[in-house]
Amino acid sequence: MNESLFASFIAPTILGLPATVLIILFPPLLIPTSKYLINNRLITTQQWLIKLTSKQMMAMHNTKGRTWSLMLVSLIIFIATTNLLGLLPHSFTPTTQLSTNLAMAIPLWAGAVIMGFRSKIKNALAHFLPQGTPTPLIPMLVIIETISLLIQPMALAVRLTANITAGHLLMHLIGSATLAMSTINLPSTLIIFTILILLTILEIAVALIQAYVFTLLVSLYLHDNT
Repeated sequence: MNESLFASFIAPTILGLPATVLIILFPPLLIPTSKYLINNRLITTQQWLIKLTSKQMMAMHNTKGRTWSLMLVSLIIFIATTNLLGLLPHSFTPTTQLSTNLAMAIPLWAGAVIMGFRSKIKNALAHFLPQGTPTPLIPMLVIIETISLLIQPMALAVRLTANITAGHLLMHLIGSATLAMSTINLPSTLIIFTILILLTILEIAVALIQAYVFTLLVSLYLHDNT
């Protein structure tokens, strides 16, 4: 009960060294692989989900955009597994750190934008000035469109950070309330505990949805520049 509300968001250390890198490398170890010709049901379901997700994200892309399919599928698997592992007790979620999300968003956004300027620079520059803009508004619109372009990776990172952090804080508060009420009023404790279970189910869905939204927005940025 005396634990700080934000203690779960502090990056853990081992012997004084940050353990964030080890935590980030841990989720890929949970992805099962098979060396046999005939896969089991778990791996078959996993491959079906990966193909379905990849098909949905890559359907709108041309040949150049589909070269990013492996990267985008790896991204959604990494974010989803990291978010789900963060729901375990006494665990750490790297996606609650804005720096981690910016480290994912900025290179992907920059790669998509640079590809757009290299492959079709006229269309890329046309986004800064919509057709039919009155002459007096041209400087202002160019500034606004430039800011909106540069803020895209920040919006990606802040959206993921805010959603995951808010869910963890709410679960922490309701869990603390359940523990406090357990010695006061049993019926109220059961009601709050039921709410906590429903919130946990919701957070599992949010963890998967936010991974999909993050990857989908990167895919849309790629589509606009290829």
